[in-house]
Amino acid sequence: MRLATRRNGTRDGELLVVSNDGTRAVPIPFVARTLLALLEDWDRLAPEAERVFAALEAQELSETWTVDVHALLAPLPRTFTFMDGSAYLNHVRLVRKARGAEPPPTLETDPLVYQACSDGFLAPTAAIPLGDPSFGCDFESELFVVTDDVPQATTAAEAACHVKLVGILNDVSLRNLIPAELAKGFGFFVSKPQSALAPFVCTPDELGPAWRDGRVHLPLRTWLDGAMFGDPEAGSEMHFSFHDLIAHAARTRPLGAGTIIGSGTVSNEDRARGSSCLAERRTLETLEGGRPLTPFLTYGQRVAIEMTDAHGRSLFGRIEQTVAPLAATGAP
Repeated sequence: MRLATRRNGTRDGELLVVSNDGTRAVPIPFVARTLLALLEDWDRLAPEAERVFAALEAQELSETWTVDVHALLAPLPRTFTFMDGSAYLNHVRLVRKARGAEPPPTLETDPLVYQACSDGFLAPTAAIPLGDPSFGCDFESELFVVTDDVPQATTAAEAACHVKLVGILNDVSLRNLIPAELAKGFGFFVSKPQSALAPFVCTPDELGPAWRDGRVHLPLRTWLDGAMFGDPEAGSEMHFSFHDLIAHAARTRPLGAGTIIGSGTVSNEDRARGSSCLAERRTLETLEGGRPLTPFLTYGQRVAIEMTDAHGRSLFGRIEQTVAPLAATGAP
């Protein structure tokens, strides 16, 4: 099943069931008005939503909406918790090297996770609002899962049944603000503004064999100003699975329905696959030539992120964003 959220003048929008090709949709207010409402009562409501999805796919519904991505919000416009991990150790090592920091000694045994901004996600075609180019604006192409209610002390083996939806996101980072912030010893905050979610989320079964072991085994592609920037494979080098990340997050607290768990920037050791963020490329340029050559984002630059399956079908739709001055975006 594939889901999206359409603008309707409210903060949380209107829940839609979307066809597999991403072109047709239908609202389901008789099931749940919002995605969060569906997640909070998943076991009872999801089967009915699935029946609507089957009817949509079978061309049995006479009235459908032709999908316009510009009319969509993020699938989950806001939620209670967004916990972002860093499951790709190649990325961790490179960005730590860029700021002259050593990886933690527990890098391979204890996941890195921080609590990110969850009270508002950017729509898939919304501008990236940048207050000042000197902040060092960067994109980070990631996958995420959305859970139902996860009890405290849930193990990785038990976590699989709590993954209800999968999607992709752009975790915007302000790189030049990170070193001073981390030097305080209290974690990310001002350096991690709102992230953008792709138009659609889907249940894991829609990924077929690509979803296994709590990972998505497909390339995640990123374009910068229309040119391919990277297409690393998302499954093979994800050291900690989503199940591991959920178990880590739930070790000392329950997770509420609608919790988003991010994978961290998708990264491969093979440099021919490119990168999913500017920081990685800048680090590699420094290692090879002594200094970074690629600048951070500035106004007018365009970032696109998408994942397709083995048949070329776009699984989550495409994130397409342009960097814009804060005042021009109308952001609150």
